[in-house]
Amino acid sequence: MVRDIVKDEVFLAIKSTDATPEDAEVAQDLLDTFAEHADECVGLAANMIGVSKRIIVFDNKGKTELMYNPTIVAAASPFRTQEGCLSLEGTREVKRFNRIRVKFQDADFKEQTKAYREWTAQIIQHEIDHCNGIVV
Repeated sequence: MVRDIVKDEVFLAIKSTDATPEDAEVAQDLLDTFAEHADECVGLAANMIGVSKRIIVFDNKGKTELMYNPTIVAAASPFRTQEGCLSLEGTREVKRFNRIRVKFQDADFKEQTKAYREWTAQIIQHEIDHCNGIVV
């Protein structure tokens, strides 16, 4: 089900709780909403559709990926950039890393650790910030 995008900064600043297999419907709603907004965004976190759970979806070179409970476990090559957000007006300056390693659970709740670079790494960092209640 496609859900509305939350624009309430107070709600977005609440740190999300861990997702469980019972949150599969939320993940599907997140995927549906992401597909609906594919022309205007490259990633979404569950709090952006009104659910404070650690679930993100993002574009990885044309393929949509889903992560439950993502955590950055390593980061290298910092840089500063400007980012916009579907939930917010305008852009903000942020610090990002060109290379990251992320520990997460996949769609089947199997533990994974993967490395990401450049644009995909930047998207993931933005969405994990949402999970952590960081409004960017």
